[in-house]
Amino acid sequence: MRGAETPPKHNLRTWVLMLALVPTVVIAILLAVFFTVNRTVELEQNILLKTRQVAEPVAVAMGLALKNKNRDEAKRLLTSLQISEPKLVESVAVFDNNNRRFVSSHYNKTFIGLRHNGSLITLNQIEQEIHDNKLVIRAPIFAISDAEKRAYQQPELPIEKPMQGPLLGYVSVLMDVSDIIEEQHRNIIIAFAIILIGIQLNLIFTIRLVKFISGPIDELSMFISRINSNQQPNKLSNQYISELDYLKKQIVTMSKTLAASQNEMQANVEQATSDLVKTLEQIEIQNVELDMAKKRAQDASQTKSEFLANMSHELRTPLNGVIGFAKQLAKTPLHSSQLEYIQTIERSANNLLNIINDILDFSKLEAGKMVIETIPFSIRDMMNDTLELIAPSAHEKQLELVIDIDHDVPDDVIGDMMHLSQILTNLAGNALKFTDSGSVTVRVKVESSHLQQMLLRFEVEDTGIGIKPDHQKLLFQAFKQADSSISRRFGGTGLGLIITQRLVEALGGEIQFRSELGNGSTFWCTLPFERCQLRLGDSLPIGNLKNKSVLLVEPRPLSAQATSKILSSWEMFYRVASNPEEIINKLATSQNFDYLLLSIRDTCPHAEILKVLQLAQTKVERIIILFNSSKHERLLGDLLNYTDAVIKTPITSLSLARQMIYAQKTAEPAVLNHPEPTVKQKKNLNVLAVDDNPANLMLINALLDELVTNVTTATNGEKAIKLAQQHQYDLILMDIQMPNVDGIQATKSIRKNSLNRNTPIVAVTAHSMSEEKERILASGMEDHLQKPIDASDLQATIERWVAKPSFSQFDIHTLNWDLCLSQAGHKTELALEMLQMFIDSIPSSCEDIESALNKQDVKAMIQVIHKLHGACCYSGVPTTQSLCKQIESTLKAGSPVDMLEPEILELLDELIKVKSAAEQVITQMSRESLYS
Repeated sequence: MRGAETPPKHNLRTWVLMLALVPTVVIAILLAVFFTVNRTVELEQNILLKTRQVAEPVAVAMGLALKNKNRDEAKRLLTSLQISEPKLVESVAVFDNNNRRFVSSHYNKTFIGLRHNGSLITLNQIEQEIHDNKLVIRAPIFAISDAEKRAYQQPELPIEKPMQGPLLGYVSVLMDVSDIIEEQHRNIIIAFAIILIGIQLNLIFTIRLVKFISGPIDELSMFISRINSNQQPNKLSNQYISELDYLKKQIVTMSKTLAASQNEMQANVEQATSDLVKTLEQIEIQNVELDMAKKRAQDASQTKSEFLANMSHELRTPLNGVIGFAKQLAKTPLHSSQLEYIQTIERSANNLLNIINDILDFSKLEAGKMVIETIPFSIRDMMNDTLELIAPSAHEKQLELVIDIDHDVPDDVIGDMMHLSQILTNLAGNALKFTDSGSVTVRVKVESSHLQQMLLRFEVEDTGIGIKPDHQKLLFQAFKQADSSISRRFGGTGLGLIITQRLVEALGGEIQFRSELGNGSTFWCTLPFERCQLRLGDSLPIGNLKNKSVLLVEPRPLSAQATSKILSSWEMFYRVASNPEEIINKLATSQNFDYLLLSIRDTCPHAEILKVLQLAQTKVERIIILFNSSKHERLLGDLLNYTDAVIKTPITSLSLARQMIYAQKTAEPAVLNHPEPTVKQKKNLNVLAVDDNPANLMLINALLDELVTNVTTATNGEKAIKLAQQHQYDLILMDIQMPNVDGIQATKSIRKNSLNRNTPIVAVTAHSMSEEKERILASGMEDHLQKPIDASDLQATIERWVAKPSFSQFDIHTLNWDLCLSQAGHKTELALEMLQMFIDSIPSSCEDIESALNKQDVKAMIQVIHKLHGACCYSGVPTTQSLCKQIESTLKAGSPVDMLEPEILELLDELIKVKSAAEQVITQMSRESLYS
């Protein structure tokens, strides 16, 4: 477009004139210069040749006269030369070898130009000089021999080239070359006259040519311009040369075709406009329908959320009573068959609860409302806790459940522990469900690592039924399973894998699998984590096990391999046996062992195991028994008298290390991991429980009666408000959905006007949606307890809120102890340790900040602020964290340090406040831990 709008710098006429004239002028000038210079050089060469032809014979002839001092002869020769060339030769003079005039053709003339001014020694050949329009030729005169003399007298006799004799003198000839110079000037004038004539003729013909070309072109341009302007084109003349005439015909044809195309296009545009108007009307109608459909979808989504919340509440409320009273009933004296019935009821209710949880989790993921947490946790502790829940299922089916964690997997990481546990539970639970015999192995390894970031691979491998190739594509679809008979045979909703897949994606990882029908399946996922610099698990002196000897008795190959890998990573010496005979042989033929790890099963003969233990008493320092279910407790019997520790399988490196390091022989039998329940001492607390469901209220009352001394119940919100106005309580458990006055309204009334304005209120709700939890916490309640209520959760809630410390000496934004606990996974000791590490780093951080501020060092300031910001993420200091984030982002955007001096000084003041508040918290919490 720009090229079309901008006119060219030179038109066709200018280009034709330039292309025609410039080459012609250049060629003409070059030819004129060439011939003029050639003619000038030719004239100069002719005159020089002619002068040499005059000077050389004179020099030879003068040689005899000069030798004989014959002036008359020399005079005669000069006079004859002057007469023979009167127009050319003006004067001739002969000088002797002393540079004195010997004779001249004009005696009275001056001889300044004719005389040689230098030494005659250099005059050994003819030389020439030009003065104004005069040419002087000097030819040396040498003495000649008699032979040369005869040669000149008789020219017809051939002689050899004579040898030069001594210099006798020289002859100077003065010649007039003004005629020649005039001739040269005439030649130059004639040449340039011819050039001008040629340029004029070329200009005439070029202008004529331009007229024949530019005229038609201008006319054709005007013709095309009128066509472009949708005007009637002018009529073209017929006086065109052949090529332009052909172009004219083509342009005329094009204009006719274009006119026809425009007419057709106009018709099409009119038709398209009519169709577009109709389409726009339809689109407008569709937009209205879409808006209505969107509103209906939003209403449906809202209805769905409300339905899920209500369904959660309505289903969990009766389940709370079923599961709670089943547990309470199991604590009473029952017949074995009655206890089995109660356990069946509890398992069925838990299965129903799991189905409800799957549906709700799927709904949360569909709505994008799943909350991802990032907290420090121990990988091995999490694996042990997670698989401990599903281990009974493996033991009931006589399956080998193996945990295999590579030694290079760090134990302390930062990530979402709860959802990782859910992922592993789903994958391992599926593996156990579809495996009738063999094993299920859970592996953890490092996929990749860079600085503090790493990618861990979690793998679950089974030897189950496998999956058909044509059914594998249905695995990650909601409410679908590989085989329609699976739900009838194995149960389940078909949501487990889709929930697992979406959880993995929400955590920033990916999940894959491979399977072969009849040969089992392997599911694995890779998830990103960050290394945690704090030690979260037990700090065990693993080095004490180095070079210790172990006899491992494990008939199951996978378990033996996993345990051997653990022992090898600790640099222990171990031997493996698979049956009692092999054990006895190794004990009899080998030296003493430091440890015996003996795995027993239902099929192990009691007598042989007892024999092995009796023999090991004298050969082994410490004996540890590995067993896989509570059913094996009857096998232990008197075996406990010969053991130092008992570990339930599957074992992890931490559980094994604890027992191997701390196991000691005692006279008393070994204590199992599941000791007999003891009578708990009630806390002297006054608790108010509010619930409109009589069964739930009865259950809460029964659970609280085991934990606290005084329990008051209320069946609705109005009664709870009246009781709160009359009595002081240590804790209030408040149901949310109640008729008339619900739990939210009751809480607000209690907070506004009662004796329990500062009493912790915990919501007891069957809702599991994140929005509902946020609404509960925003209403003034401190915590929530989800139905069905578990006795351990209830006890933890009571201990957490009744014994909750109160810090009024500092602002909660300076140091938030609840946030400290949350970031430490609600582990008080870990939270105190992280807080102590933070305040220990404050002095050095302040020094580094002040140094960078004084030096105005942006790079150093970014480094120290970034480090401090990272420490704030695990220490519960909101204001400090906010200031660090603001300063760091502003510095990285390119701002200088001096512009942030007010914020930096504020940060230094805030660090002082944090240090003071943290010291108060650590002192108070340490004292409470000491006396608790």
